[in-house]
Amino acid sequence: MARVDDPTPELQAGHVGRAHGLDGSFYVIVARPPRPRLLAAGTKVTVAGRSTEIVRRAGTDQRPIVRLDGVEDREGADALRGMALTVDRLEVPALEEDEWWAHELEGCTVVDGECLIGTVNRLIELPSCEALEVRREQGGEPLLVPMVKDAIRRVAVSEGRIEVDLGFLGEAGAEGKHEPKTGKGEGR
Repeated sequence: MARVDDPTPELQAGHVGRAHGLDGSFYVIVARPPRPRLLAAGTKVTVAGRSTEIVRRAGTDQRPIVRLDGVEDREGADALRGMALTVDRLEVPALEEDEWWAHELEGCTVVDGECLIGTVNRLIELPSCEALEVRREQGGEPLLVPMVKDAIRRVAVSEGRIEVDLGFLGEAGAEGKHEPKTGKGEGR
């Protein structure tokens, strides 16, 4: 569930890439991080200000190929090249328990117990997993928190709060002490 203050009315699934074949199919230049669930057959998308449905899905999650209802040939696909493909938030597929869209995590306060660590800047892809890039409250280099159970104690998107284990990350003694958590960011 998205935070109440989340202004994102649509999720970007990617951009229309080059045509694939003669039937109107095209490659999708995927969003970062990729959102393959937004490109499933039957999903309603908006492109060029027009709402339509994905009628064909092929390729891989990293290099998907789709065809839209009403785009019947290569010329039609080429006419859309470079345009954004978006999905209305009310139409996005349901996620499994303990799954979140990247935009839901961005802006969440990150804490370890009573210590305020910082704010999630973005979700990034690492070779082995996804990680939260956390802008530290004290400044300095961002902290990367892998999205694994040992590092993440609790994600409360509705509260705008993520609880982490800095000891697991090797951070507990690295900076000496952390500032006590303030009221900043609470009540989201």
